[in-house]
Amino acid sequence: MGSLLQGFTKSLAMTFLSEIGDKTFFAAAILAMRYPRRLVLAGCLSALIVMTILSTTLGWAAPNLISRKWTHHITTLLFFGFGLWSLWDGFKEGGGSEELAEVEAELDSDLKKTNDQSKKDSSKIEDEQKKQKRPFLTAFFSPIFLKAFSINFFGEWGDKSQLATIGLAADENPLGVVLGGILAQTLCTTAAVLGGKSLASQISERIVALSGGMLFIIFGIQSLLTPVDA
Repeated sequence: MGSLLQGFTKSLAMTFLSEIGDKTFFAAAILAMRYPRRLVLAGCLSALIVMTILSTTLGWAAPNLISRKWTHHITTLLFFGFGLWSLWDGFKEGGGSEELAEVEAELDSDLKKTNDQSKKDSSKIEDEQKKQKRPFLTAFFSPIFLKAFSINFFGEWGDKSQLATIGLAADENPLGVVLGGILAQTLCTTAAVLGGKSLASQISERIVALSGGMLFIIFGIQSLLTPVDA
């Protein structure tokens, strides 16, 4: 089991490079252009923090279900696998913002369905503006908060970063993994919400993918060379 600082550093670097050009990053940027940033940031961050804690818990529990030797070997294979996967994505990536356009199209489609569902949208918007003036806790029951939460939570479920966090927590200090992951998620999501689409469109998906791939390969080599605890 690695030290807290090592788990924190690995989790921070891995999560940051995995999330900075991820679909949930683009979704947060687009949602922040359409809805109050405070609610979008709260919803997105809550979902990502819950997912980070859940993933770390699964990784922490893994050595109690199977031997630490096997969890170490599986984690090593995951790092190499995700590294090659990210490098492949980087080499085949055209360098444009195709994923940004894809996420925007999905959100536009969802927005149209919502608008066609009822003619009470204008009154809902007015109600939403009134809710923003209410006490802080009432904002968490806002449809905007729930929408941002659900998009990010289910967008992360089964994602490469979630599986990598599970693997990392199985081999490193769980508290360090949680703290590093939450800090990275906070930095990425805050940048997406404040920067909006203009920032998201300037991010090179190729560079992010290649950087993330190299980081995963480095983690894999380090894990391969690290002796397994008895």
